[in-house]
Amino acid sequence: MALTEVYWDHHIPLPRLAPGLAKIIVALLALLCFVNSYDGEFVFDDSEAIVNNKDLRPTTPLSNIWSNDFWGSNLSSNSSHKSYRPLTVLTFRWNYLVAGDLHPVGFHVLNIILHALVSILMIDIFAILIGGLDYDEKGWIVNHAPKTSLLAAMFFATHPVHTESVAGIVGRADLLCALFFQLSFLTYCKAFNTGNERFSVHWVVVSLSLCAAAMLCKEQADEFVKSSSNTGKIQITSDLEKTYEMFRMGLLRRLALMLLGGLSMLYARWRIMGTGPPAFTEVDNPASFAENVFLRIVNYNYYYSLNAWLLLCPWWLCFDWSMGCVPLIKSASDWRMVWLLLLWCILIGLIGQALCSQDIQRRRTLTLGLVLLLVPFLPASNVFFRVGFVIAERVLYLSSAGYCLLLAYALGLCFCRCSKYRRLLCIMVLALLCLYVVRCALRSHQWRSEQSLFISALSVCPLNAKVHYNVGKNLADRGNSTAAIIYYREAVRLHPTYVHAMNNLGNILKEKNELVEAEELLSKAVSIQPDFAAAWMNLGIVQNSLQKFEKAEQSYWNAIRFRRKYPDCYYNLGRLYADQNRHVEALNAWRNATVLKPDHSLAWNNMVILLDNTGNLGQAELIGREALRLLPEDHTIMFSLANVLGKLQKYKESEGFFLHALRINPNAASCHGNLAVLYHRWGKLDLAKKHYEYALKLDPEAPGTRDNYNMLLRKMDQFNRND
Repeated sequence: MALTEVYWDHHIPLPRLAPGLAKIIVALLALLCFVNSYDGEFVFDDSEAIVNNKDLRPTTPLSNIWSNDFWGSNLSSNSSHKSYRPLTVLTFRWNYLVAGDLHPVGFHVLNIILHALVSILMIDIFAILIGGLDYDEKGWIVNHAPKTSLLAAMFFATHPVHTESVAGIVGRADLLCALFFQLSFLTYCKAFNTGNERFSVHWVVVSLSLCAAAMLCKEQADEFVKSSSNTGKIQITSDLEKTYEMFRMGLLRRLALMLLGGLSMLYARWRIMGTGPPAFTEVDNPASFAENVFLRIVNYNYYYSLNAWLLLCPWWLCFDWSMGCVPLIKSASDWRMVWLLLLWCILIGLIGQALCSQDIQRRRTLTLGLVLLLVPFLPASNVFFRVGFVIAERVLYLSSAGYCLLLAYALGLCFCRCSKYRRLLCIMVLALLCLYVVRCALRSHQWRSEQSLFISALSVCPLNAKVHYNVGKNLADRGNSTAAIIYYREAVRLHPTYVHAMNNLGNILKEKNELVEAEELLSKAVSIQPDFAAAWMNLGIVQNSLQKFEKAEQSYWNAIRFRRKYPDCYYNLGRLYADQNRHVEALNAWRNATVLKPDHSLAWNNMVILLDNTGNLGQAELIGREALRLLPEDHTIMFSLANVLGKLQKYKESEGFFLHALRINPNAASCHGNLAVLYHRWGKLDLAKKHYEYALKLDPEAPGTRDNYNMLLRKMDQFNRND
């Protein structure tokens, strides 16, 4: 099964290390590159996949993981991305359980460890692909290319294109998929270490099971695991005798077993996910929406050349490559056509060498290196189905192993044939590894926070509207709305139909009371995307502020029509009705909000206040008590209920709620003031005086408090004179 010693291997200027020591070195390099991301935040897609994903919570049934997609949406939903990765979500849930909450450190540490494990196993993978499959008497893999496999694994461990997969927590899907792919490949190879001429069905079944696990970590796994597993065994040879030997060892049975396993997994996926593909928009992948087939193919190939460039020169890295980051090629005269031609010239040259070279070791290494480079990339190539991105660095995680193998092979040949420049080559290899490590450290540091991640993209993709949008959103979240406006405006300028940027910009302008421009932006957003429920609601808020009550009401109902379960919209609709003294409709709207979201504090509180103001004290008391059963520590509802109970002359109970509210929020001037009023009515004048003074100290301009305080002083003075 194995080849002889690989002739270029001993020319590579690396020590021939014991297998264990080689793996320790590779692991340390992997850790060195990404260890500074261990205490990073949840960034970018982590918000949807982890922070807002209810499937991670212990209160959510575990069975939900198997019926929802990676982002927590039901697979049958039209909004689902059909990314079915239950095992990856299960590891997120494990992180949550171990930490007791959403603490990002544990998530990051596990990602770093997984990358180190994948890098370690790459040594064995490369050893088999380069030198063939061979075992010693103890059952350990014999490495016939120890230096080449070590060099390739070192390149893999330190390649900067992996930063998104390692430092970005959602990249765990790629890490786990790669890990189970490796285990599937190695156990498949184990099937031939049986001590006889037949393969072991047991190990092939284990390999298929691990293949299924890879598929449950990331949905593209079934596209490449089976192909790579087969190439791990089949030698690249024209020798008829060896071909006959493979048939004698059960090649047809093995292929039938693999085919049956693959079809079973595809059928299971079809039953779980259905046949409908996810819906992507033109901004996600503009080339796939080009009407001209020629231009579509040209742009796909241009994307391939950019992916190849990221492997060759991983300096320009970006968290998102959509929305104008990569302008489309629109004619054959575009100078960028050169990159397509160059890519295919190199690929055709490599394929020609892989097929026609007289050197069996070269044929084997080139063939399997190209397979490992290209097959994992196929699901992202737009060949079989439309994907939702232009370029995604994470999809290159496993493909980069093929690149690293080919790079190590090329350097091995250089050391073999150019001994005169050996010293220079050594310096170049060392410099390349050092550059990789430094670039990984810098890039993983950028992934520590959304602020640094988004800002780093401005120099790489200045034409990307989503980059400007994310910078603006991050600034707004940190309270810098003035700077956020600049980036939101630039996002809209770059992409005039960017409705989410319009919506967020409109919200900020609304807060700054620039209502006319806010209405224009939000109106444009809903005209571009009529089912944009959030924009309809925000438009209603602006129109309400402009006293366009009929239009505001219609906007709210449009939002509810497009998103039926929209508690915040019902809350704002209730406020509109309350402003118009349509009290019954306001109460109904707020009740709908609390039905859809039982912990909607504002809706509960507004119901209590409205009933209090309209003299319905008994109903206000019932609503307040119902709200506190659901929100027992909500001091605003306690305050409103205490006011109601005071008017009902239930002074003792009212006092209890006021004091409880003050324990939660001791600096609430209004609470001190109303408690003082309660004591004033109750006849506890000293306590009333004490809390009036607290209220005035916290808020000297509190309306009515000073008048009530002066009235109390006159009353106390009158009592003193009478005494």
